[in-house]
Amino acid sequence: MIETIRAAFVIARRDFTAIIFSKSFFFFLLGPLFPLGIGVAAGGLGSQVSRDIDNSVIGVALNQEEAETLLATRARLIGSLGSKALPELIILPDFSAQEPDIIAKLDSEKSLTAILSGTLAAPVLTGSAGDVKRWQGKITLLAETALSRPATVDIETRFIGQTGSSSERGQLLTAQAGQAILILLTMILAGMVLSNLVEEKTNKIIEILAAAIPMDSIFLGKLFAMLGMALVGITVWSTMGVSVALLVGGNWNALPSPAVGWPLFCLLLVLYFSMAYLLLGSLFLGIGAMATTVREVQTLSMPVTMGQLLVFFLAYSAITKLGEPIEWFAVLFPFSSPFAMIARAAQMDNLWQHGLALAWQGLFTMIIIRFSVMLFRRNVMKSGQAARKKSLFARVTGK
Repeated sequence: MIETIRAAFVIARRDFTAIIFSKSFFFFLLGPLFPLGIGVAAGGLGSQVSRDIDNSVIGVALNQEEAETLLATRARLIGSLGSKALPELIILPDFSAQEPDIIAKLDSEKSLTAILSGTLAAPVLTGSAGDVKRWQGKITLLAETALSRPATVDIETRFIGQTGSSSERGQLLTAQAGQAILILLTMILAGMVLSNLVEEKTNKIIEILAAAIPMDSIFLGKLFAMLGMALVGITVWSTMGVSVALLVGGNWNALPSPAVGWPLFCLLLVLYFSMAYLLLGSLFLGIGAMATTVREVQTLSMPVTMGQLLVFFLAYSAITKLGEPIEWFAVLFPFSSPFAMIARAAQMDNLWQHGLALAWQGLFTMIIIRFSVMLFRRNVMKSGQAARKKSLFARVTGK
């Protein structure tokens, strides 16, 4: 094992140095500018998830008669305005409308966006600043319509720091952003493993290396060299992005905070990118073991790329379904696991699950590498049973 790791380090250092100090690496750093435009154009993919997220519910703490009148008014207006134009209203029975009780209710009930108290003539809307400002006009419309007489209602607003509902929506947005970053970076960078291996197969360099170093070491070294190159590129892109953001300015506090906190979330983002890269890169190594020409590479890698998009869509659709079977499947399936787990990091603060997930993904990466080595030996080094049969046939026929 020590010799394997040492030999892998030699290969990784050789490949990493050759790539970083090449002229093409500079142009590689310009690569994200193109998928960035594609990512912006594909923003409509999240419409269904956004509809699941944006389900605003306002608790009504009025007297029973006024509360029922308000709900009946909403039912009438929905026919002309549509269900999404007005927030959902639920009556809070036997609820004290005192301010401390309202704040406690909003903190404990994640389903509630805000609470309407007071009277129809003098309503009071309590919630986070963003939620209150968003729904203040619609609540005023409902109150004025419910009064059934010409009247102007001045709604009183009370702001609290952040409700459970607004916090949950912010964490979901962070989960979406984390998954989008992972899939873009993985698809940009993982293909370089394949092109590097095919190039060395064409030049017969890989066979020279295989004569002196175990194949496991060669594959591990190449995989981690490409990962190191990817991390260098990400560091450059991140530094440029942060520098531009600091120059432009902005409200950093407005960023929705993930459940585990930003420092740990960023660390997990790097770790899960590494695992997604290693998983896909090891699969590409297996493809490179079977391919002999660039055309074969394109033919064999296309299903893998499409499959990667499918597992991303699987994890993306499971963001709003924590704990459901489809979300557990996304967590346990190795290729979708990094995307599903970064979403969990944004929404759940328990850390032990990430250790288990990283270990599971690492184990599956090693299994794929071993299988890729077997394919390479059989198809390139001709050390499998098929090669022995061919050698026997040559001896018998004299060809």
